Amino acid sequence: MLALIAGTGDLPVAIMARLATRPLVCAMAGFRPAVTPDVTFRIEQLGSLLSDLKSRGITEVCMAGAVLRPAIDPTAIDPLTKPLVPKIMHAIAQGDDGALRAIIAIFEDAGIKVRAAHDIAPDLLPAEGVLGRAPVTFDMRQDAVTAEQAVRDMGKADVGQACLVRNGRVLAREDQAGTDAMLARFAPGDDDFWAPVDGLGAVLGSAAEWLSGSEGEPVDARGAILFKAPKPDQDRRADLPVIGPKTAQQAVAIGLAGIVIEHGGVMVLNEADVRATLDAAGLVFWVRPKGGA
Repeated sequence: MLALIAGTGDLPVAIMARLATRPLVCAMAGFRPAVTPDVTFRIEQLGSLLSDLKSRGITEVCMAGAVLRPAIDPTAIDPLTKPLVPKIMHAIAQGDDGALRAIIAIFEDAGIKVRAAHDIAPDLLPAEGVLGRAPVTFDMRQDAVTAEQAVRDMGKADVGQACLVRNGRVLAREDQAGTDAMLARFAPGDDDFWAPVDGLGAVLGSAAEWLSGSEGEPVDARGAILFKAPKPDQDRRADLPVIGPKTAQQAVAIGLAGIVIEHGGVMVLNEADVRATLDAAGLVFWVRPKGGA
C-alpha cells in the first residue's frame, strides 16, 4: 500500500491521477498541497508518523511536491521521534540533497520503501529531442553547454537546478525560491516595460549584449535559454526537477528563446500544454541528452 507525502505544486495531483487506487495522502504541517491530506504531520512527530503508516499497512511512500526545510521546535518532539533526533538534526543541517537522502534513509530503516514519482508516472519524463516546431540554433547549443556546466557547479554546492544563459553568459541561477521565482525577476510588469530597453538597445547596437541594473544584475533575459537538470549524483527518488505550463508561460512572457531540459532528469507536467504554449510563441523546447552538443 502506498502513501503519498504531498508538497505544494501540481506534481502530487499528477501522481494521484495515474494511480488506480487513491493513496494515503500525508502533508507536513504548514504546507497546503493541492490535494486533500488524510494525515497532517510535523517533522517533530516523524517517529509517530512512521508508526502510524506501518499500522495502516503502508509499505511504500512517494515524495512529490515542494516543501521548504522546517524549523524544529524541540518542545514538540514526541517520544517515538526522540530516537530519530540525531538523524533528523543531521538531515536539517545538510543541503537539500543531503537532507532528502537522510529522510529517505529514515523511512527505509523503518521498512518503508521510497518510490520515485517518475517510477509511478514514467510518462512525465518526455522523449529525447526537439519536441516543438522551433529549431535549435548553434548559439543555443553553445549556451546549453555553458548552462549544463553552471547547473553542475550549482548542484555540487546544492544550491539549485536551473539557470538562464545567453551568449555564453549566465544571467541568473535558481536558488531555494525555485525556478518560478528566478523567472519572475525578469517579468515585464506592463506593456511599456520593453520600450526604453528597446530604445537603448537600438542606440548601443551590438554592444548591448545584455542590459544591467544599478548593481550589474541583468534586467533583460530576452533571447536566453532556461536550462534545467538534476544535481550531480542526487538521489532521484525525491526532488527531481519539474517544469509545467506555468514555466512555459513565464518563458514566453520574459522573451526567452527556449527551454532546455536534461533527458531523463526533468519531469514535465501537462506536456501537451507546454509544447502548445512554446510553439505558439516560437520558443524552442529541447529535451537534451546529458553532455549533448
